[in-house]
Amino acid sequence: MAMLGQSSFRRILLSRILVLSIPILLLGVGVTFRKARTSLLYTARQNLAESAIRKAEDIQSSIKALQTNLATASRTSILQAGQPETIQTYLNQLATDLPTEIHCLQLIDWQTGDLTATTCGNQPILSQVEMPWSTQQGELSADSFYLNTLLNKRATLDGQSEPDSESAPPDPTEFATELNLIISTPVYDQNGKLRYTLAAQSVLQQRESGEPGSLLGYTTIIDQDGVFLAHPLVSRVGQNIKDEPDADRFENIVNNVLRGDDPNVRHIFNFVGDREEWLAGYSPIHINISPTEDRVWTVLAVTRLDSALHGLEDIKRILVILTTGLLAAHLLAMLYMARDLALPIEQLGKYARHIHKRDPLQRAPKNFRIRELNHLAEVLDNMVRRLEERAKELEAAWQEAEAANQLKSEFLANTSHELRTPLNAIIGCIRLVRDDCCDTPEEEVEFLDRADEAAIHLLKIINDLLDIAKIEAGTLSLSFELIDLRRTLQEVIDLQSMQIHEKGLRLGVPEMTEPVMVRSDPAKLKQVLLNVIYNAIKFTDHGSITVDTRIETAVDSVQTAHSNGHRTDETPANPEAWVIISVQDTGIGIDPTQQHKLFRPFVMVDGTTTRKFEGTGLGLAISRNLIELMGGSITLHSAGVGQGTTVEIALPIASMSQLPAASPAEPEISQKPIAEAVTEHPAVR
Repeated sequence: MAMLGQSSFRRILLSRILVLSIPILLLGVGVTFRKARTSLLYTARQNLAESAIRKAEDIQSSIKALQTNLATASRTSILQAGQPETIQTYLNQLATDLPTEIHCLQLIDWQTGDLTATTCGNQPILSQVEMPWSTQQGELSADSFYLNTLLNKRATLDGQSEPDSESAPPDPTEFATELNLIISTPVYDQNGKLRYTLAAQSVLQQRESGEPGSLLGYTTIIDQDGVFLAHPLVSRVGQNIKDEPDADRFENIVNNVLRGDDPNVRHIFNFVGDREEWLAGYSPIHINISPTEDRVWTVLAVTRLDSALHGLEDIKRILVILTTGLLAAHLLAMLYMARDLALPIEQLGKYARHIHKRDPLQRAPKNFRIRELNHLAEVLDNMVRRLEERAKELEAAWQEAEAANQLKSEFLANTSHELRTPLNAIIGCIRLVRDDCCDTPEEEVEFLDRADEAAIHLLKIINDLLDIAKIEAGTLSLSFELIDLRRTLQEVIDLQSMQIHEKGLRLGVPEMTEPVMVRSDPAKLKQVLLNVIYNAIKFTDHGSITVDTRIETAVDSVQTAHSNGHRTDETPANPEAWVIISVQDTGIGIDPTQQHKLFRPFVMVDGTTTRKFEGTGLGLAISRNLIELMGGSITLHSAGVGQGTTVEIALPIASMSQLPAASPAEPEISQKPIAEAVTEHPAVR
C-alpha cells in the first residue's frame, strides 16, 4: 500500500514550491515598488525645495529692480520741475519701459492728494495716509520707498467667478498665481522740497506648471503674519492660514521660516479643497517694505503628490506585467518539474535497461523524495562510473603500451642503423689496411682516420644512451664550476666552424666584450652547445647560422628549472639576471604540430630508417635535461617547414655572492671578442 504523500508526489512538490516561492516573489516586487516610490519622492522633494528658492530669488530681484527703476525716475528733471503734459508723456513711456508688468503708474501731488499724471483711471491708488514722506529731502533719502500688497479677491483668468471649493474642486491646470504690489517713492523738487509721490501698481506673474511630472510647482506667498499674499486660488488671497483646513502645517512652515531654518518640504492636505495630498517646498524671502521696516515672506512651490510621482504609474504597470510574466513562467516551470520528477522508478528502470546503449555522459537520475531510490541510483551510478573508469584505464594503458612498443621498435631500428653504419665503416677501413689494399702509407693513414672518426661517432651514440639512462634513473651528476661563457662559446664555435665552411654556410656570432659568468658543468654545457649548433648545421643546406646572446632581467617566456623540479643546490633560487644563447638557422624548419615531440627521448619527426638525416633522437632530450639540471631552460621555435629554426638556451648569471672575492690567476682567454676571433675563420663570410 502506498504511503501518504507518495501517490500524489507531483501535487505535493508543486504546492510546496509555489507556497514558498510566490510570497518571496511578491515581496520582492513590493520592495522594488516601495524603493522606486521613495526615490521618486526624494527627487520631487529636492526639486520642489530648489524651485521655492528660485521663485523667492526671482520675486526679490523683481521687486528690487522695480524699486531701483522708480527711484531713478523720481530723480529725473521732468518729474521734479516738468509741466503736466510732459510728465504725462514721460509716465506713459516709463510704464512701457519698465521690465515688470505695470497696471498703473501715477504721480500724486503731496499737498492736495490730486493726480498730476496717471496711466490708469482717475482714482489714486494710494491715500494720503499711505504716503508718510518727509517734507525735506535731507531728513529721508530720496531713494526711500513704501511697498504695499493688494489683497483684493479677483476673478479667475477666464473671467468667471471662482467655483466653490467644497462643491467643485478646481482644476489645477487653470491655476495662475499673481503677486499684486504697489510701490511708491517720494519726488523732491530741485530745492529739496517734497512735491509728489510716484506710485506704481505692478503684477508679478509667477512661473507655473501643472503638467504631470513637472516639479516647478505653483507659487504661494505668505507674509509673517500668516496672510496669503499670493495663491493659486485668487479667492484665498488675503485670508489667514488659520482658516485653512491644514492650518497646523502652514503654521509650522511659517514658524520654521521665522526661526531661520533651511528650506525644506512639507506635505499639505486639502490645499485647494480637493482633499488631495500636496507637496510644498518653501524658502524665506526678506522684503524691505519701508525704510524702517523689513518683512519676512514665505515662498512655497506647491504641486500635487500624484503629479510629483507621475512616473510611478509606469513603474507600477511594468512591475505588474513583469510579475504576471514571472508567475506564469514560474508556474509552467513548476508544472514541468513536477512532471519530470513524478516517475522516478520508471526512470531508474529505463536507465538500467538501456545502460549498455546510453550516452557515456549520461548519469542515473537522482534527487528523489524516496531515500531508497536515491541510494539505488547512487549505487548504480557509482558502479557504472567505476566500470567506465576501469575501461578507460585499460584502454589508456593499452595505447601507452602500443606507443611504447612502437617507439621501442623505432628506437631499436634507428639505433641499430646508427650503430651499424660506423661499425661497417670501422670494419671496412681496418680490413683495407690489414689486407694491404692501400697503395701508399698516406692512404693507410686516411683509412685509419676514417675508422677513428667512425669510432668516435659510435662512442658518442653509446655515451648518449648512457646519459639518457642516467637521467631517467636520476643518477647523473654534474660538476659545477664558475666559468666565463665567452670561453665555452668560443671553443664550440671553433669546433664547428670547419663543418660550416664545408657546407658553404654563413656564420653570425655575437660580440661579447664583457665576461658573462655562469655556474655550470663546463663539459655538459659544451656538450649541449655542440649538439644544438651541430643540429643547425645538419639541417641547413644553404643560408646562414646565427649565434647570438643577450641579457635579460627576467625570463617569462621559458620554464626554468625552478618550476620543473630539477633545480640543484648549485643553482640560484631567484636569479637576478639571465643570459639567453640563441642559435638560429635557415634550414628545413619544423612543422609546429611536431615541435612538442622533439624534447622526448627516442622521438624524431622522421623516425624511419630511410630518413635523410642521421641521429638517435636523444640529443635534444639530453640537452634539455642537462640545461634544467643547471638551473636553466631550452626552447625551440620554428614558423614552419622551410622557414628555419631558432633554439634558445637560458642560463642564470652568477650572482655577486657567487663570484670569488679576489681574482686568482686564471687561464688567459683570447683578448679578441668572439665575433672578431671567429670572423678570421674562412667559414665566416
